[in-house]
Amino acid sequence: MSAVLTVEQMYDADRWAIARGTSGITLMEAAGKACVDAIRERFDRCQVAVLCGPGNNGGDGFVIARLLRQEGWGVSIYLMGERNALQGDAGHMAHRWNGPVYALTTDAIDNAELIIDALFGAGLSKDMEGTPRVLAELAAERGTPVMSVDVPSGIEGDSGAVRGAAFAASLTVTFFRKKAAHLLFPGRARCGEIVVADIGIEEAALAETDITLFENMPALWQSVFPNPHQTGHKYSKGHAVSVSGGPGATGAARLGARAALRVGAGLVTVASPPNALQVNASHLTAVMLQRFEGAEGLTALLDDKRKNAVLIGPGNGVGADTRDNVQAVLTSGAATVLDADALTSFEAIPRDLFVAVDNYFAGPVVLTPHEGEFKRLFPDVDGSKLEQARAAAARAHGVIVLKGPDTIIAAPDGRAAINSNAGPELGTAGSGDVLAGIITGLLAQDMPAFEAAAASVWLHGEAGARVGRGLIAEDLSERIPALLQELAQ
Repeated sequence: MSAVLTVEQMYDADRWAIARGTSGITLMEAAGKACVDAIRERFDRCQVAVLCGPGNNGGDGFVIARLLRQEGWGVSIYLMGERNALQGDAGHMAHRWNGPVYALTTDAIDNAELIIDALFGAGLSKDMEGTPRVLAELAAERGTPVMSVDVPSGIEGDSGAVRGAAFAASLTVTFFRKKAAHLLFPGRARCGEIVVADIGIEEAALAETDITLFENMPALWQSVFPNPHQTGHKYSKGHAVSVSGGPGATGAARLGARAALRVGAGLVTVASPPNALQVNASHLTAVMLQRFEGAEGLTALLDDKRKNAVLIGPGNGVGADTRDNVQAVLTSGAATVLDADALTSFEAIPRDLFVAVDNYFAGPVVLTPHEGEFKRLFPDVDGSKLEQARAAAARAHGVIVLKGPDTIIAAPDGRAAINSNAGPELGTAGSGDVLAGIITGLLAQDMPAFEAAAASVWLHGEAGARVGRGLIAEDLSERIPALLQELAQ
């Protein structure tokens, strides 16, 4: 269920089912019934305006109208275009409706207590204009609840972008699998509650589809998630290193280190410059402390190949010293998480960073930019957020974690996952340092980089949701043990 389909892949799944004997009419009837089932569970019987477009979404609308009327709901249909112009399955469903069909005008929702938005599906490729746009704006202004078929009309299915204007649904019913628009903002904010309905397309339809996009959930990465073994010990669970900055900015490295320890790394060390040793020592217990001085000192520290995963960047300062330290880490062969100052230090020369990441010695690398850092490293990358993350991963030769309310994890091979469990409570100082530490801890346990990044983003979001309002960064690591226990069960 973690697979997310493009609009074209959803069309392919429909065609796959039809080619194997399930008619388009059967699929459309099932889609309409699924919408009605969801409506009945959430709304009391009321006066409904069904807004139908000129394609298959409109055909779904006719099915919904017929089934609701059979159950005693007050239903009026408003059609964009002429009824006789509807073709194929949509035309068939329109002819099964034996009531009046009104033209789609701006007064269509005047008496509605519930609006069924069956105008345009996920395949919308141009701005929504004219009467549909006016109706979307009026529905929002009046606060009339909207149930949308597939995606809210006005939302582009593959990007989540608003095309001109869009309905804001309280309920969206989609079919077989989610689309990117259900997970990416701003589309996600317009969907309300999302129901994924089974309309009779078999799972085997995915076997012939190259799925590279997923919703980030445990099913995506749990098979490679590290679990402790009876015969295991601390040395078999990796040794993570968190590189500290100077005495005025040591907390970020310690937050990352604690998160790495909490998520299961057997040993964790804060690598500290000499002038920060005292302040770091006063705050560390289970996390160890080791001195280094400059890039040569960091190289020497990482000559111990048991130190197999390194977090560098948080609180390290922006400039040549951090660039040199990043180079030292990348040439050590350790798995590396580049965060915060480790990214910003290369904003004027991003190609130097990408060459370093792609060098012969480098181990797996995860880059964790927020949108501002991303734009500084990849100023010329265009497209949707998903397209940008994928392009950046290919250019940087590493896994990109493009942070935000809809964090995207993208691998150089084109795989990507969209996270959906993170709330606004994570927008607090130090939260990103904890995330980077979780990734480092999983890399230390030899979890593959894409899966480690995805699992970490999910754990981070879930921990934030468990704490809720009032969260501070220190709370996040303390929620990890309970989450690990739940995953193990």
